[in-house]
Amino acid sequence: MAAKAQSPDPLPSWNDGQSKRDIIAFVEAVTTVGSPDFVPVDQRVATFDNDGTLWVEQPVYTQGFFAVDRLKEMAAQNPPWASTKPYKTIVSSGLKGLSGIDEAGLAQIIGVTHSGMTPPEFSAIVDKWLASARHPRFDRPFTELTYKPMLEVLAYFRANGFKTYIVTGGGVDFVRAFAEKAYGIPPEQVIGSRIKLTFQMQDSQPELFRQDKIDFIDDGPGKPIGIEQGIGRRPIAAFGNSDGDLQMLQWTVEAGKRRLGVVVHHTDAEREYAYDRNSKVGHLDVALDAAKLDSWTVVDMKADWKTIFPWEK
Repeated sequence: MAAKAQSPDPLPSWNDGQSKRDIIAFVEAVTTVGSPDFVPVDQRVATFDNDGTLWVEQPVYTQGFFAVDRLKEMAAQNPPWASTKPYKTIVSSGLKGLSGIDEAGLAQIIGVTHSGMTPPEFSAIVDKWLASARHPRFDRPFTELTYKPMLEVLAYFRANGFKTYIVTGGGVDFVRAFAEKAYGIPPEQVIGSRIKLTFQMQDSQPELFRQDKIDFIDDGPGKPIGIEQGIGRRPIAAFGNSDGDLQMLQWTVEAGKRRLGVVVHHTDAEREYAYDRNSKVGHLDVALDAAKLDSWTVVDMKADWKTIFPWEK
């Protein structure tokens, strides 16, 4: 009798550990007809945090780099900013100045750098910035700092009938500008924080304009709300890396039946970064404890990933 042909490894950048086995076992269980855990295709929804889950978030969220660069560029047309808080801190100190700015100041900076234009105009600004900006440690474009193992997970889930969504605390329009090229996720499958939009007629043409006011924060307890409002269906798998993903993971895994919750734990200071409980960026504390209590899968980046970035050999 001929030997049964083995399927290609769907996650070749993963070491053969418990995390990889958990992911594959879950997908096989919910997609196998006749399995007690079988889930119909129209109910196969998987949500993924972006920063720290799909790409690098240290030393500052990528959108923070963007806001700083844009503020410094805009400051040339706004001379008073050089002596006005909170802008003067960024104008004089750049990225280092972010650490001395409170939440209200950060919201003000996001407001002026992300508003006053139509959504397509904003997308073009983001595209232009991404084409030239480089990460200070890796000296590569930010879109080259996606995690290869997670790109494989996205492809594996989609090959098995899942719709994959990004659910991010970052700005929805910022992430939509690159999500399809970087992850294969179209704009309508990106849920994130929003600023207010207004409808106006300009030169007899209908337009939407971005305002400098926050409409919705898609982080922490906001993530399940964003999922319900944006998808209308509860996920059966969720991937995150910080306490900001805790409620999304709880909302997904504690719904009964077989569900998958995955926490990406950054443990590799040599190839990427190592951080968790004491980090201001990607703070992972309560969710790490919850993962142990609730038997979520915790990915040890150093142990579980053969390679981290697509360009690694």
